[in-house]
Amino acid sequence: MSDIHGKKKALGRGLSALLDNAETENPQKEISGEYTAEYIAQIRVEQIEPNPFQPRVHFDENELRELSLSIKEHGIIQPLTIRKIGHNKYQLISGERRLKASKLAGLSQVPAYVRLANDEQMLEMALVENIQREDLNPLEIAISFQRLLEECRIKQEDLSQKVGKDRSTISNYIRLLKLPSEIQVAVRDNLISMGHARAIINVTDEQSQLLILKKILERKSSVREVEEMVRNLGMPKTTKSKHTGLPAKYEQAKSSLHHKFLSKIDLKLNRKGAGSIIIEFKSSEDFDRIISKLDS
Repeated sequence: MSDIHGKKKALGRGLSALLDNAETENPQKEISGEYTAEYIAQIRVEQIEPNPFQPRVHFDENELRELSLSIKEHGIIQPLTIRKIGHNKYQLISGERRLKASKLAGLSQVPAYVRLANDEQMLEMALVENIQREDLNPLEIAISFQRLLEECRIKQEDLSQKVGKDRSTISNYIRLLKLPSEIQVAVRDNLISMGHARAIINVTDEQSQLLILKKILERKSSVREVEEMVRNLGMPKTTKSKHTGLPAKYEQAKSSLHHKFLSKIDLKLNRKGAGSIIIEFKSSEDFDRIISKLDS
């Protein structure tokens, strides 16, 4: 019975530290059995190590400067989340952007919520929190999902519940990691959208995927236009050949022209062996692009 009262007492002191001593630099933490009292404290910035599990790899310098100016004027509204790893030594769980901006603002200490977590729990918390904040680019989200599945050994159905996204959405993100590195970089740098990338995934040939990326960047193609490119790339091998009845070498040439120009190709052939090749273009810029390929 005394053991139960002891645990309640410990929890009570921890709650007191949270509410009454939030500004204390070294608040007391009470641990009794499996119960832990976590707390908020003002922590010196040099005592906080970066998060080795940070899923976010790119921070916009202009946004960091803007945030640092806001912090100078208003302070940090949302505390960082950290874990204690030694005497006056902490490791960041979430809030790296706020920590970087605080250093730019010249702050010597920051408010932080100190939690107890092992490496696996820390990784999971950092990844899930970042995903739920929706401030990662699609590639970073894809990497986060992959790490949760592989390193934290979370099943996909459990992951779906944790992050509030259905399983098909999670699968679509993870499929981005199968794309060539050039396309992944374009997604990361917001040169193409998640919709563009999802359309490209349906092309199995890597060279064709890269040609489509080049066309998107040159023409600023919409997602719908990219989907049409992908459909056109597959047509010579399927439905078109059934209706045209062209000899194999002409079908093969038609397919090659599709891959070279990434445009719709129409090839007509009469009984005498004469015919025509029509390359469609959708704008003056598209016409110039095709002509440049003819000259190259």
